[in-house]
Amino acid sequence: MSTQRSRPDAARSVLACSLALIAVLYLLWHRDDPHFGAALIVFVLPPLVLLAGVLRGLRAAPLWSGIAALFWFSHGVMYAWSHPELGVRPWAGIALSLAVVFSASLPGLRARFGRRSASAD
Repeated sequence: MSTQRSRPDAARSVLACSLALIAVLYLLWHRDDPHFGAALIVFVLPPLVLLAGVLRGLRAAPLWSGIAALFWFSHGVMYAWSHPELGVRPWAGIALSLAVVFSASLPGLRARFGRRSASAD
């Protein structure tokens, strides 16, 4: 796992904002949960730790954010399907997890599929 820092860009800003919003979403979602402490550890702490890594510019943070977003996406789909009475909360989790995946993947997609300069050939 590399700790080399890279420069901030728009995708990293969207990633940081999405991680912060996921933490807030789960904090509000589980605020009345009888197991609030466990919910904080399982749902709120991971996006905050990843957010700290993204803000510090750690190169591995977007990768691990994307991996964690697969869990958040699955969680949102499961709750949207089985508990429609929860309203917008599961759908917000789905949308934010997709924002994490796409913003974490965008720099790699740009590097892989972006235009190459004439001097590179």
